[in-house]
Amino acid sequence: MIGMEPSSSSPEWKPTVSQEEQWILERQVFHIYQLFCNIPPKSQAVMLELQRDNHIEYLMKGLRHLGPSFSVLDANRPWICYWILHSIALLGESVDDALEHNAIHFISRCQDQHGGYGGGPGQMPHLATTYAAVNSLITLGGHRSLGSINRVKIYSFLRRMKHTSGGFSMHDGGEVDVRACYTAISVACALNILDEDLVQGVGDYILSCQTYEGGIAGEPGSEAHGGYTFCGLATMILVNEVNRLDLASLTDWLVFRQGVEGGFQGRTNKLVDGCYSFWQGGAAVLIQRLHAAAGEGHSSVRSNESFTSSEFSDDEELLEGTSSGMAEISPDVEEDAGRDSGIDHANSSSIPFNLTQRHIEAEPIFQSHALQQYILLCSQVEGGFRDKPGKNRDHYHTCYCLSGLAAAQYSWSKDADSPPLPRSVLGPYSNLLEPINPLCNIVLKQYNEARQFFSKPL
Repeated sequence: MIGMEPSSSSPEWKPTVSQEEQWILERQVFHIYQLFCNIPPKSQAVMLELQRDNHIEYLMKGLRHLGPSFSVLDANRPWICYWILHSIALLGESVDDALEHNAIHFISRCQDQHGGYGGGPGQMPHLATTYAAVNSLITLGGHRSLGSINRVKIYSFLRRMKHTSGGFSMHDGGEVDVRACYTAISVACALNILDEDLVQGVGDYILSCQTYEGGIAGEPGSEAHGGYTFCGLATMILVNEVNRLDLASLTDWLVFRQGVEGGFQGRTNKLVDGCYSFWQGGAAVLIQRLHAAAGEGHSSVRSNESFTSSEFSDDEELLEGTSSGMAEISPDVEEDAGRDSGIDHANSSSIPFNLTQRHIEAEPIFQSHALQQYILLCSQVEGGFRDKPGKNRDHYHTCYCLSGLAAAQYSWSKDADSPPLPRSVLGPYSNLLEPINPLCNIVLKQYNEARQFFSKPL
């Protein structure tokens, strides 16, 4: 089997540290799979069951109180809120009024007077924690939560973070990378404040980060990475420039990141990690929907054909990347981007594609059941999820393992929000999670509510 320990009679041969770590992990994972295969079917069904009650208990406990060891995450408190609240929403649950009130009050205290959210009350505004805070408030939903977001000041903050490279700085004087581009554009889309000034140059910056492997790095000259690849791909869709990427090589790089264990690795020759169930699995879902758009009568995705915002939106704007008040992308930019695509950009906005209602049912481009198996058997513990066997559970991996599980479950679905067939869900059908908007990783119902709430442009 690929990746298993080779035998060598040569005394000079010595495995690398990475090879040894890979073999150790494979032994741990395959031991779990072997035990699973050798037990009765009823016991197998129990092992594959999503332990909802235990997960909810773990998450609610974390939302109410965290121990002193979490002090190292003081600058990430909106992230902790998002990881927990999003996980609860994925499981189809909600918090009580007291917890909701406390969460809104706390996140509001993180909102800077000049726009954006910091990692805690009084901390400097940061794009990453702004994304986490906004996603948390959208997940909570309702007028009180959504109304606490100051869109005018957030727009001002995003404009201040705009960098001369075309990308964004994470904070005043901070690093410029693909993560900053994604968090800025995702927030702007969700709040309906995206305009041409924010979009200008973003596509050029992300394009400069696509590597020879096909994946996307955090910044030009760095190594392709699963998290940055998701961020870059999602951003390029949101700003209507995904056709500029080399989607053929990106797809190849992406599918080869799924390991023999069933999970995804974040980089070439690295170990699988449960969090990449979403970063890589979610990117695979986006690629699959681009293929679906091509199947509606356009040329192949592998030919880098053009996709526009109209192909990712409908009357309910379920997966819309552009706001109703966004200025059109410069015709010169679109002409350059699609020069070799064979698509008439003058008529591209009228291409009839509704992602939600006309998504083509097709086999996923990754091994969906294998990913679900890794998540349920290797990452799931009795309350929460972990990176891999031998690691401890945490809220971050719980969030992204559940997000990846949702992406895998709905990867066969004909419609973005339609219940998948039982064959698409590994284990009992009660494992089915809530559908998400894969571009911003928010449960679809809450995302739609926010889009309606923020339907009027500034």
